[in-house]
Amino acid sequence: MNQEKIKEFEKIISDDYSNITGIVIQKNSIKLYENYFNEYTSDNAVHVYSVTKSIISALIGIAIDKCDIKSVDQKVLDFFPDYTVHTGERTIQDITIRNLLTMTAPYKYKTEPYEMFFASRNPIQDALDLLGGDDPIGEFNYSAIGGTHILSGVLAKATGRSILDFATENLFSQLEISVPHNVVLRSEEEHFSVMNDKNTRGWAVDPQGINTASWGLFLTPVEMAKIGQLYLNGGVWNGKQIVSAGWISESTREHSQCVQWGNLSYGYLWWLIDRDSYAAMGDGGNVIYVNTKKQLVISIASLFTPEAKDRIEFIKGYIEPIFEN
Repeated sequence: MNQEKIKEFEKIISDDYSNITGIVIQKNSIKLYENYFNEYTSDNAVHVYSVTKSIISALIGIAIDKCDIKSVDQKVLDFFPDYTVHTGERTIQDITIRNLLTMTAPYKYKTEPYEMFFASRNPIQDALDLLGGDDPIGEFNYSAIGGTHILSGVLAKATGRSILDFATENLFSQLEISVPHNVVLRSEEEHFSVMNDKNTRGWAVDPQGINTASWGLFLTPVEMAKIGQLYLNGGVWNGKQIVSAGWISESTREHSQCVQWGNLSYGYLWWLIDRDSYAAMGDGGNVIYVNTKKQLVISIASLFTPEAKDRIEFIKGYIEPIFEN
Protein backbone atom coordinates (compact mmCIF):
# COMPACT_ATOMS: atom_id res chain seq x y z
CA MET A 1 0.00 0.00 0.00
CA ASN A 2 1.17 3.50 -0.81
CA GLN A 3 1.51 5.25 2.56
CA GLU A 4 1.16 8.68 0.97
CA LYS A 5 -2.15 7.57 -0.51
CA ILE A 6 -3.22 6.29 2.90
CA LYS A 7 -2.40 9.65 4.50
CA GLU A 8 -4.36 11.44 1.78
CA PHE A 9 -7.23 9.00 2.27
CA GLU A 10 -7.32 9.61 6.02
CA LYS A 11 -7.18 13.37 5.52
CA ILE A 12 -10.25 13.12 3.30
CA ILE A 13 -11.99 11.25 6.11
CA SER A 14 -11.04 13.94 8.60
CA ASP A 15 -12.08 16.81 6.32
CA ASP A 16 -15.15 15.47 4.52
CA TYR A 17 -16.42 12.37 6.36
CA SER A 18 -15.79 13.34 9.95
CA ASN A 19 -18.66 11.25 11.37
CA ILE A 20 -16.94 7.97 10.42
CA THR A 21 -16.04 5.84 13.44
CA GLY A 22 -14.35 2.91 11.72
CA ILE A 23 -13.40 1.37 8.39
CA VAL A 24 -12.40 -2.18 7.49
CA ILE A 25 -11.18 -3.08 4.00
CA GLN A 26 -10.63 -6.67 2.86
CA LYS A 27 -9.48 -8.11 -0.47
CA ASN A 28 -9.44 -11.82 -1.26
CA SER A 29 -10.48 -12.44 2.38
CA ILE A 30 -7.33 -10.66 3.63
CA LYS A 31 -7.68 -7.55 5.78
CA LEU A 32 -5.74 -4.70 4.18
CA TYR A 33 -6.87 -1.81 6.35
CA GLU A 34 -8.59 -1.25 9.68
CA ASN A 35 -8.77 2.05 11.48
CA TYR A 36 -10.96 3.93 13.95
CA PHE A 37 -11.91 7.54 14.44
CA ASN A 38 -13.89 9.79 16.82
CA GLU A 39 -12.44 8.00 19.86
CA TYR A 40 -13.99 4.69 18.78
CA THR A 41 -12.08 1.41 18.92
CA SER A 42 -12.60 -2.06 17.51
CA ASP A 43 -14.68 -2.91 20.59
CA ASN A 44 -17.27 -0.18 19.99
CA ALA A 45 -20.42 -1.07 18.04
CA VAL A 46 -22.40 1.50 16.08
CA HIS A 47 -26.10 1.71 15.32
CA VAL A 48 -26.07 0.76 11.64
CA TYR A 49 -29.61 1.99 10.86
CA SER A 50 -30.94 0.49 7.59
CA VAL A 51 -28.03 -1.93 7.25
CA THR A 52 -30.29 -3.88 9.62
CA LYS A 53 -32.62 -4.48 6.66
CA SER A 54 -29.97 -6.49 4.83
CA ILE A 55 -29.40 -8.65 7.93
CA ILE A 56 -33.15 -9.33 8.04
CA SER A 57 -32.92 -10.34 4.38
CA ALA A 58 -30.27 -12.91 5.28
CA LEU A 59 -32.44 -14.23 8.11
CA ILE A 60 -35.46 -14.58 5.82
CA GLY A 61 -33.24 -16.58 3.46
CA ILE A 62 -32.09 -18.82 6.29
CA ALA A 63 -35.71 -19.37 7.37
CA ILE A 64 -36.56 -20.42 3.80
CA ASP A 65 -33.51 -22.71 3.71
CA LYS A 66 -34.78 -24.32 6.93
CA CYS A 67 -38.34 -24.60 5.52
CA ASP A 68 -39.78 -22.34 8.23
CA ILE A 69 -41.01 -20.17 5.35
CA LYS A 70 -42.15 -21.89 2.14
CA SER A 71 -41.00 -19.23 -0.32
CA VAL A 72 -40.84 -15.49 -0.97
CA ASP A 73 -44.15 -15.86 -2.79
CA GLN A 74 -46.06 -16.66 0.38
CA LYS A 75 -48.71 -14.08 1.14
CA VAL A 76 -47.89 -11.78 4.04
CA LEU A 77 -51.31 -12.35 5.61
CA ASP A 78 -50.64 -16.11 5.78
CA PHE A 79 -48.57 -15.27 8.85
CA PHE A 80 -51.22 -13.09 10.45
CA PRO A 81 -54.39 -15.24 10.28
CA ASP A 82 -56.12 -13.16 12.96
CA TYR A 83 -55.69 -9.92 11.04
CA THR A 84 -59.04 -8.43 10.04
CA VAL A 85 -59.13 -7.26 6.43
CA HIS A 86 -61.35 -4.22 6.01
CA THR A 87 -64.40 -4.52 3.78
CA GLY A 88 -63.51 -3.90 0.16
CA GLU A 89 -59.77 -4.26 0.83
CA ARG A 90 -58.22 -6.56 -1.74
CA THR A 91 -54.69 -5.39 -2.44
CA ILE A 92 -53.31 -6.37 0.95
CA GLN A 93 -54.38 -9.98 0.42
CA ASP A 94 -52.10 -10.29 -2.62
CA ILE A 95 -48.95 -8.78 -1.09
CA THR A 96 -46.12 -11.29 -0.67
CA ILE A 97 -42.87 -11.54 1.25
CA ARG A 98 -41.15 -10.82 -2.07
CA ASN A 99 -42.94 -7.45 -2.26
CA LEU A 100 -41.64 -6.49 1.19
CA LEU A 101 -38.11 -7.63 0.33
CA THR A 102 -38.03 -5.71 -2.97
CA MET A 103 -39.88 -2.59 -1.73
CA THR A 104 -42.69 -3.18 -4.21
CA ALA A 105 -45.60 -3.21 -1.76
CA PRO A 106 -48.05 -0.27 -1.84
CA TYR A 107 -49.11 1.67 1.26
CA LYS A 108 -52.03 3.89 2.22
CA TYR A 109 -49.92 7.01 2.55
CA LYS A 110 -47.86 9.33 0.40
CA THR A 111 -45.26 10.05 3.09
CA GLU A 112 -44.33 7.38 5.61
CA PRO A 113 -45.50 8.35 9.12
CA TYR A 114 -42.22 7.79 10.97
CA GLU A 115 -43.32 9.41 14.20
CA MET A 116 -46.45 7.29 14.34
CA PHE A 117 -44.43 4.09 14.03
CA PHE A 118 -41.92 5.15 16.67
CA ALA A 119 -44.74 6.09 19.07
CA SER A 120 -46.84 3.01 18.31
CA ARG A 121 -47.46 0.34 20.95
CA ASN A 122 -47.86 -2.23 18.17
CA PRO A 123 -46.02 -1.07 15.04
CA ILE A 124 -46.52 -4.31 13.10
CA GLN A 125 -50.29 -4.04 13.54
CA ASP A 126 -50.17 -0.39 12.48
CA ALA A 127 -47.96 -1.24 9.50
CA LEU A 128 -50.42 -3.91 8.38
CA ASP A 129 -53.23 -1.36 8.67
CA LEU A 130 -51.31 0.90 6.27
CA LEU A 131 -50.32 -1.89 3.85
CA GLY A 132 -52.16 -1.97 0.53
CA GLY A 133 -54.40 0.81 -0.70
CA ASP A 134 -55.15 1.96 -4.22
CA ASP A 135 -51.65 1.91 -5.75
CA PRO A 136 -50.63 -1.18 -7.72
CA ILE A 137 -48.37 -3.90 -6.37
CA GLY A 138 -44.99 -4.00 -8.10
CA GLU A 139 -43.88 -0.37 -8.16
CA PHE A 140 -40.85 0.60 -6.04
CA ASN A 141 -41.99 2.23 -2.81
CA TYR A 142 -39.27 2.49 -0.17
CA SER A 143 -40.39 1.61 3.36
CA ALA A 144 -37.87 3.09 5.76
CA ILE A 145 -39.57 1.91 8.95
CA GLY A 146 -43.03 0.37 9.12
CA GLY A 147 -43.56 -1.85 6.12
CA THR A 148 -40.20 -3.56 6.36
CA HIS A 149 -40.81 -4.24 10.05
CA ILE A 150 -43.64 -6.56 9.02
CA LEU A 151 -40.87 -8.98 7.97
CA SER A 152 -39.84 -9.29 11.61
CA GLY A 153 -43.40 -10.29 12.40
CA VAL A 154 -43.30 -12.84 9.57
CA LEU A 155 -40.00 -14.25 10.82
CA ALA A 156 -41.18 -14.47 14.43
CA LYS A 157 -44.43 -16.18 13.42
CA ALA A 158 -42.68 -18.57 11.03
CA THR A 159 -39.94 -19.69 13.42
CA GLY A 160 -41.83 -19.42 16.71
CA ARG A 161 -38.78 -17.71 18.18
CA SER A 162 -37.47 -14.24 18.88
CA ILE A 163 -35.55 -12.70 15.99
CA LEU A 164 -32.45 -12.32 18.14
CA ASP A 165 -32.49 -15.98 19.23
CA PHE A 166 -32.97 -17.16 15.65
CA ALA A 167 -30.25 -14.82 14.38
CA THR A 168 -27.82 -15.78 17.14
CA GLU A 169 -28.13 -19.50 16.49
CA ASN A 170 -28.13 -19.39 12.71
CA LEU A 171 -25.97 -16.38 11.82
CA PHE A 172 -24.31 -14.36 14.57
CA SER A 173 -22.72 -17.21 16.54
CA GLN A 174 -21.43 -18.78 13.33
CA LEU A 175 -19.60 -15.57 12.41
CA GLU A 176 -18.62 -14.68 16.00
CA ILE A 177 -20.75 -11.54 15.90
CA SER A 178 -21.75 -10.27 19.34
CA VAL A 179 -25.35 -9.10 19.67
CA PRO A 180 -25.77 -9.94 23.36
CA HIS A 181 -29.26 -8.73 24.20
CA ASN A 182 -32.31 -6.72 23.27
CA VAL A 183 -32.17 -2.93 23.51
CA VAL A 184 -35.35 -1.58 25.08
CA LEU A 185 -36.08 2.09 24.39
CA ARG A 186 -38.59 3.52 26.82
CA SER A 187 -38.72 7.13 25.65
CA GLU A 188 -37.74 9.44 22.82
CA GLU A 189 -34.91 10.82 24.95
CA GLU A 190 -33.59 7.34 25.64
CA HIS A 191 -33.84 6.50 21.94
CA PHE A 192 -31.64 9.43 20.92
CA SER A 193 -29.13 8.95 23.73
CA VAL A 194 -28.61 5.28 22.88
CA MET A 195 -28.20 5.77 19.13
CA ASN A 196 -24.78 7.43 19.43
CA ASP A 197 -23.62 5.71 22.62
CA LYS A 198 -20.46 3.81 21.75
CA ASN A 199 -20.97 1.44 24.68
CA THR A 200 -24.33 0.15 23.40
CA ARG A 201 -24.53 -3.34 21.97
CA GLY A 202 -27.59 -5.33 20.98
CA TRP A 203 -30.70 -5.03 18.86
CA ALA A 204 -33.65 -2.73 19.49
CA VAL A 205 -37.08 -4.24 20.09
CA ASP A 206 -40.51 -2.76 19.53
CA PRO A 207 -43.03 -2.53 22.41
CA GLN A 208 -44.18 -6.07 21.61
CA GLY A 209 -40.64 -7.35 22.16
CA ILE A 210 -39.98 -7.99 18.46
CA ASN A 211 -36.56 -7.00 17.12
CA THR A 212 -36.82 -4.19 14.61
CA ALA A 213 -36.32 -5.10 10.94
CA SER A 214 -35.66 -1.63 9.53
CA TRP A 215 -33.13 -0.26 12.01
CA GLY A 216 -31.90 -0.88 15.55
CA LEU A 217 -28.96 -3.30 15.17
CA PHE A 218 -25.55 -2.40 16.63
CA LEU A 219 -22.44 -3.82 14.95
CA THR A 220 -18.71 -3.12 14.82
CA PRO A 221 -16.96 -2.49 11.48
CA VAL A 222 -15.31 -5.93 11.72
CA GLU A 223 -18.72 -7.56 12.24
CA MET A 224 -20.15 -5.65 9.30
CA ALA A 225 -17.24 -6.83 7.16
CA LYS A 226 -17.98 -10.42 8.18
CA ILE A 227 -21.48 -10.11 6.73
CA GLY A 228 -20.01 -8.73 3.51
CA GLN A 229 -17.43 -11.51 3.34
CA LEU A 230 -20.12 -14.13 3.96
CA TYR A 231 -22.01 -12.83 0.93
CA LEU A 232 -18.88 -12.62 -1.19
CA ASN A 233 -18.16 -16.23 -0.22
CA GLY A 234 -21.56 -17.34 -1.50
CA GLY A 235 -22.88 -17.88 2.01
CA VAL A 236 -20.01 -20.09 3.20
CA TRP A 237 -18.14 -19.39 6.45
CA ASN A 238 -15.29 -21.58 7.70
CA GLY A 239 -16.39 -24.29 5.30
CA LYS A 240 -20.02 -24.26 6.45
CA GLN A 241 -22.97 -23.07 4.34
CA ILE A 242 -24.65 -20.43 6.52
CA VAL A 243 -26.90 -18.90 3.86
CA SER A 244 -27.65 -20.72 0.62
CA ALA A 245 -25.74 -19.56 -2.45
CA GLY A 246 -29.05 -19.38 -4.30
CA TRP A 247 -30.48 -16.94 -1.76
CA ILE A 248 -27.44 -14.69 -1.99
CA SER A 249 -27.60 -14.74 -5.78
CA GLU A 250 -31.30 -13.82 -5.71
CA SER A 251 -30.78 -11.18 -3.03
CA THR A 252 -28.14 -9.37 -5.03
CA ARG A 253 -29.76 -9.29 -8.47
CA GLU A 254 -32.22 -6.64 -9.65
CA HIS A 255 -35.85 -7.12 -8.66
CA SER A 256 -36.93 -3.48 -8.66
CA GLN A 257 -35.57 -0.03 -9.38
CA CYS A 258 -35.61 3.16 -7.35
CA VAL A 259 -36.19 5.93 -9.90
CA GLN A 260 -36.31 8.78 -7.39
CA TRP A 261 -32.79 8.06 -6.05
CA GLY A 262 -30.75 7.92 -9.23
CA ASN A 263 -32.23 4.78 -10.78
CA LEU A 264 -30.52 2.52 -8.26
CA SER A 265 -31.45 -1.12 -8.62
CA TYR A 266 -32.69 -3.11 -5.63
CA GLY A 267 -32.49 -6.77 -4.69
CA TYR A 268 -33.83 -8.34 -1.51
CA LEU A 269 -33.13 -5.45 0.89
CA TRP A 270 -29.72 -4.90 -0.76
CA TRP A 271 -28.84 -1.96 -3.01
CA LEU A 272 -27.22 -2.89 -6.33
CA ILE A 273 -24.51 -0.38 -7.21
CA ASP A 274 -23.42 -1.71 -10.61
CA ARG A 275 -22.90 -5.05 -12.35
CA ASP A 276 -20.14 -6.09 -9.95
CA SER A 277 -21.04 -4.48 -6.62
CA TYR A 278 -23.84 -4.23 -4.09
CA ALA A 279 -24.26 -2.72 -0.64
CA ALA A 280 -26.22 -2.60 2.58
CA MET A 281 -26.66 1.09 3.38
CA GLY A 282 -27.90 2.93 6.46
CA ASP A 283 -28.40 6.50 7.60
CA GLY A 284 -25.34 8.52 8.50
CA GLY A 285 -23.18 6.65 6.01
CA ASN A 286 -23.14 3.11 7.42
CA VAL A 287 -22.23 0.71 4.63
CA ILE A 288 -21.36 -2.90 3.92
CA TYR A 289 -20.00 -2.84 0.37
CA VAL A 290 -19.12 -5.89 -1.73
CA ASN A 291 -17.37 -5.88 -5.11
CA THR A 292 -17.44 -9.40 -6.53
CA LYS A 293 -15.10 -8.71 -9.45
CA LYS A 294 -12.40 -7.08 -7.32
CA GLN A 295 -13.05 -9.42 -4.37
CA LEU A 296 -13.36 -6.42 -2.09
CA VAL A 297 -15.37 -6.04 1.10
CA ILE A 298 -15.53 -2.59 2.68
CA SER A 299 -17.39 -1.72 5.87
CA ILE A 300 -17.84 1.82 7.10
CA ALA A 301 -19.42 2.61 10.47
CA SER A 302 -20.63 6.13 11.13
CA LEU A 303 -22.40 8.30 13.66
CA PHE A 304 -25.69 9.74 12.50
CA THR A 305 -25.58 13.10 10.79
CA PRO A 306 -28.28 14.56 8.53
CA GLU A 307 -27.54 14.29 4.81
CA ALA A 308 -24.24 12.45 5.23
CA LYS A 309 -21.99 12.55 2.17
CA ASP A 310 -22.39 9.68 -0.28
CA ARG A 311 -20.27 6.73 0.88
CA ILE A 312 -20.51 4.92 -2.44
CA GLU A 313 -18.95 7.90 -4.17
CA PHE A 314 -16.23 7.83 -1.50
CA ILE A 315 -15.66 4.11 -1.98
CA LYS A 316 -15.58 4.27 -5.78
CA GLY A 317 -13.60 7.49 -5.98
CA TYR A 318 -11.02 7.03 -3.22
CA ILE A 319 -11.00 3.64 -1.53
CA GLU A 320 -11.12 1.24 -4.46
CA PRO A 321 -8.33 2.94 -6.43
CA ILE A 322 -6.01 2.57 -3.42
CA PHE A 323 -6.82 -1.01 -2.48
CA GLU A 324 -8.01 -2.76 -5.66
CA ASN A 325 -4.55 -3.85 -6.86
